[in-house]
Amino acid sequence: MTDDDASAGWDAVADRFTALRSDVGTDIVLGWSRQLPRGGAVLDIGCGTGVPIGTCLAAQGFALFGIDPAPRMIDAFRRNVPEATASCEPAETSRFFGRRFDGVVAIGVLFLLPEAAQAAVIARMGRALRPGGRFLFSAPRQRCDWRDSLTGRRSQSLGETTYGDLLDAAGLALAARHRDAGANDYFDVVARPR
Repeated sequence: MTDDDASAGWDAVADRFTALRSDVGTDIVLGWSRQLPRGGAVLDIGCGTGVPIGTCLAAQGFALFGIDPAPRMIDAFRRNVPEATASCEPAETSRFFGRRFDGVVAIGVLFLLPEAAQAAVIARMGRALRPGGRFLFSAPRQRCDWRDSLTGRRSQSLGETTYGDLLDAAGLALAARHRDAGANDYFDVVARPR
């Protein structure tokens, strides 16, 4: 793993990630998806292998787009969710943000980015969401940092207050908070009319 690794170490641990991935939180994503228009366009930031989030969204009939900077992850995503459109690129520079989406999910990924990158992705995502569109992301509600157990890299939650400020600046409003069976926190956000 080098500093110029665009996947931030995730390509090297793809097999371990796949073996450890569970369906915890899938119920939250499914509940969230019921607020989206039938057949709407959904972007999965840090889509990984597509299991379980991508496969469950595709099964609901959404037009799914996935981005992940790890080549091995995006290859698995393409196999697991062949009807989706996928690109191997980081969220910070993804070309998909030039599109419009009804929904965007970022499960277990936003806090992997440095603070400035998190702010930039939230701003880009705010511009890509249609008015009334929904954004669901997971992060601890308190400001904290830790070492990722798979990559050893720093992870950081900016905390509910800072996320609220960034969301507000991006034209978004917090609609609800959720907690899954694994005690992971989710922020359910709606795009305000422009």
